[in-house]
Amino acid sequence: MRPVLLVAAVLLGALGLVLAGCGGTGGYTSEGSQGAGKQLFTQSCGGCHTLADAGTNGRIGPNLDDAFAQAREDGMTSDTFTQVVAQQIRWPIEETSTGAPGMPGIDQTLPKCEDVEGDAFCVDDQDGAVDDIAVYVGAVAGTGVTAEQPMDGMSIFTANCGSCHTLADAGTTGAVGPNLDQARPPKPLVVDRVTNGQGAMPAFKDSLDPQQIEAVSEYVATAAGK
Repeated sequence: MRPVLLVAAVLLGALGLVLAGCGGTGGYTSEGSQGAGKQLFTQSCGGCHTLADAGTNGRIGPNLDDAFAQAREDGMTSDTFTQVVAQQIRWPIEETSTGAPGMPGIDQTLPKCEDVEGDAFCVDDQDGAVDDIAVYVGAVAGTGVTAEQPMDGMSIFTANCGSCHTLADAGTTGAVGPNLDQARPPKPLVVDRVTNGQGAMPAFKDSLDPQQIEAVSEYVATAAGK
């Protein structure tokens, strides 16, 4: 089975558990703000997931457009996808049997403001944030809608890197990759890592153009450790 189809099958199987009342509590997600969800997705999920409508190119987790496109074409509804996404955020598989990176728990992807110091990304209402993201992704994943790609360094970083890296200037607290405020990488190193990747970090040379790579590298090199 192709990886994309396997991802979709796993997600849809997980939906069956939720609707049957297994795998935790959280209820049926039917309300949420797509506008708020798009912003939250970009900040907390875009560094790991590709979603054309959000303009994100993360490759650590599944490409959400690919994961849902065929199911959408086969007649599954946005509401179905909303339940899948909500379930995966609330009860992620943090450790995989294959050794591939798992999805962080909700306290890492959507940390509560009461648990966060300073200006780092956080949410006041986790359940509401999950609903917003799930409704947004459920509505747009696999539709073929593509957002205009950002060209300023901070926006590119937030959309593609922030959920994996901590950078105070951008308000991100990702812990998958190095803390950039501590590492303070020089620009040539950032250019190389963004272009070619290393280890768990994917290469972005096929999803970001040279101008975007230049912009995000300049931003990280100058903003880290401020």
